[in-house]
Amino acid sequence: MSRHFLTLLAVSLTAVAASIAKSGEEWQTDYRAALEQARVEHKQVLLNFTGSDWCRWCMRFKEEVFDQPEFIQFAKKRLVLVKVDFPRSRSIPKRVLEQNERLRKEFCVRVFPTLVLLDYNGKKLKERIGYMEGGVARTRQWICALQL
Repeated sequence: MSRHFLTLLAVSLTAVAASIAKSGEEWQTDYRAALEQARVEHKQVLLNFTGSDWCRWCMRFKEEVFDQPEFIQFAKKRLVLVKVDFPRSRSIPKRVLEQNERLRKEFCVRVFPTLVLLDYNGKKLKERIGYMEGGVARTRQWICALQL
């Protein structure tokens, strides 16, 4: 193989790896920083209460919706994403765990997954308890629909 081809291949693989890593960076864990970002960017905040390493419905939601390029592009334009995680087999920083517990109590979350949509001032607009069938299209519809 030519040196040029190998260089191109290396650059391409690096770009793909960066793209995959970036998709994971879409979710923040700092609630206050997310609210500030939402205020500045005039976006809504989507809180995803999840048990990322034990809740099968949470994992399914992530795979079928949150990891899909269509959702990632939609979210970049409209949302600040916050992962409020309660893992069982891995640890998270104490300050994040304490924050997540406060948020769980504040929003009365008892079931995973639970989605809570906030305006950029932190006012709760609506919530969705449990898994939502219908993939990205259904999730987008839920986010965009007016609260009645």
